[in-house]
Amino acid sequence: MLREVILPLYSALVRPHLESCIQLWSPQHVELLERVQTRATNMIRGMEHLSYEERLRELGLFILQKRRHWGDLMANFQCLKGAYKKAGEGLFTRAFSDRTRGNDFKLKEGRFKLDMTKKFFTLRMVRQWNRLPEEVVDAPSSEAFKARLDGALSILV
Repeated sequence: MLREVILPLYSALVRPHLESCIQLWSPQHVELLERVQTRATNMIRGMEHLSYEERLRELGLFILQKRRHWGDLMANFQCLKGAYKKAGEGLFTRAFSDRTRGNDFKLKEGRFKLDMTKKFFTLRMVRQWNRLPEEVVDAPSSEAFKARLDGALSILV
């Protein structure tokens, strides 16, 4: 099918559902959602010979895992500094260290015996948050954080 037909239909009807599901589904099921996007991009005539990443770049799309990171980091910002600051105070522990690379607002990683707990929001967020540059973490508002996060994620993911 033609790009002019598939891309607008996919972007309007399918992609919003995938982006909302990616936040809720457990990490082990992300590949299923990614397969939907792979099939949709594979249907576009003239792009069959390109790899999945090349098709996404050509179409101006990104992998769904990046959307998951973006949503997680936004929720984390709200818990730490935004509207849900009071509720988020007990979720994370701040790591105090004189050796900080990146931002000065690092979070402490917990240690757990079960593999299942590694997929919890509060644990999977710590590494992502700690990798963010200081100018992103120190954003004064959610809107500023969103704008700065888009630039940072293009580098990190």
